[in-house]
Amino acid sequence: MKWMQFFTPAKSLDFKETENYISQHPGEQMTILDVRQPSEYQDSHIPGAVLIPLPQLSDRLGELDPERPTLVY
Repeated sequence: MKWMQFFTPAKSLDFKETENYISQHPGEQMTILDVRQPSEYQDSHIPGAVLIPLPQLSDRLGELDPERPTLVY
């Protein structure tokens, strides 16, 4: 998976850890990236999440700010 080279490896966070992280960091300090399909995103998503379906990620990496932490789900 070529796109993985653009991300710094990080540990996985469970729901509670993610919720705590998001609440401690204002939205403009991070990117929440939803890599699911558009229909899944439409059904429900984290408010403020950016949708880039996984198959499109390598072509759309330029849309992400490399200076911000990125939470991916």
